[in-house]
Amino acid sequence: MRVLTLTWEFPPLFTGGLGMACYGIVKALLRLGIEVDLIIPTKEEVYFPLRKEEDADSLPLSFPDPGKRKKRGGKITIKEILEEGAIVGAYYTTGERVWERIWERIWEEEPLEAYRKSSSLDNLRQLLSGDHFLFQEVRRYTTLAFGIAKQLDFDVIHAHDWLTYPAGILLKEFSGKPLAVHMHATEFDRAGGPGAEGIHHIEYLGISLADRVIAVSGYTANMLAERYRADKRKIRVAHNAFALSGKEKEKKRLFKEITILFLGRITIQKGPDYFLEVARRVLEKEKNVRFIVGGIGDMQRQMLHRSASFAPGTKILFAGFLKREEVEEILRAADIFVMPSVSEPFGIVTLEAMSYGAVAIVSRQSGIVEVVKNVYKVDFWDIDRIVSIILELVSKPEKLREVSRKSVEEAKKFQWEETARKIADVYKEIKER
Repeated sequence: MRVLTLTWEFPPLFTGGLGMACYGIVKALLRLGIEVDLIIPTKEEVYFPLRKEEDADSLPLSFPDPGKRKKRGGKITIKEILEEGAIVGAYYTTGERVWERIWERIWEEEPLEAYRKSSSLDNLRQLLSGDHFLFQEVRRYTTLAFGIAKQLDFDVIHAHDWLTYPAGILLKEFSGKPLAVHMHATEFDRAGGPGAEGIHHIEYLGISLADRVIAVSGYTANMLAERYRADKRKIRVAHNAFALSGKEKEKKRLFKEITILFLGRITIQKGPDYFLEVARRVLEKEKNVRFIVGGIGDMQRQMLHRSASFAPGTKILFAGFLKREEVEEILRAADIFVMPSVSEPFGIVTLEAMSYGAVAIVSRQSGIVEVVKNVYKVDFWDIDRIVSIILELVSKPEKLREVSRKSVEEAKKFQWEETARKIADVYKEIKER
């Protein structure tokens, strides 16, 4: 079976959990013998034909246009393309390209009767006609993916998150092949509230027009049914996992004090303001602690100013954006990990923190609480409870060590193979309909 995989992020081009999740899923699918044609946001019309597990790391690329392939000559690697600046990542600016002209070109080249009859496709066209830079990028990616994929042979389309849903919808109409959309996070999660209406509409169209919807947790599946009126009969849950690295995970302290970590986007969804209030209250009663905030986001300046008003010296450190190796370094140093997300579809970073021996305190409003045992599960708003847990762990080092040991052992169980098998079952289900 060959799957056309549409994703906004894939290592080495990623900014968060989506890229790492797609990497883990694709690599595990390849181990199962499923072939993948991967399309990510690129400046040139190239795709990545992945046929064996190691291809997920080397990313061999191909030009669907025979003329360009011949002009390039030989085998081109993603490293070479990156050095040439051809691969541009998620938010490349499209310049003067006009979506209406692009759509008309597609319409003229592929005069499908479905385009003229489908009100859903007309709605999609209107939704992507805005001037916001992100919608411009989605338009560009949709056109890129459409141009590449119509020259490929595949059995199933798999679109990850709303940014690639438009491409998946158009390609389903064009090819007649079944579509699975993967919901890694809804706009309700990201915005911590209503969010952007246009994104909601695109998510709704993707959910409505897909043959199957893959949710990363039961929490997300329930949200799809309640907020988007999704047909429960076509939702399938495939919990996230994480990839064990071969690197040594022995603890390596950065400070002599107990280190408490927040790692994620500094946005309302992730609850950094709750973490900061926890830090303030803990520091009032316990000085043998150090807090680290890893990540960036629109609340960063606000958090910096607030922490400066009460945190003495370097008791609260803001690490900013962290490269992958820096993430691993900071996880190795953490004793306690806190994820106070207001709404979290899953929370892969919790598994990573556990694998490094950090004791995790996680929001009950997250998908990961469905599958893990050796974590503290607390409502994101229950600051008193989080403070109480931290103070108890600091005062009882033997308990901290014991929960840490159990966390490491449990984290080893969550690998991508089980997730990939569930996704492969979805592919088979819709292919044989």
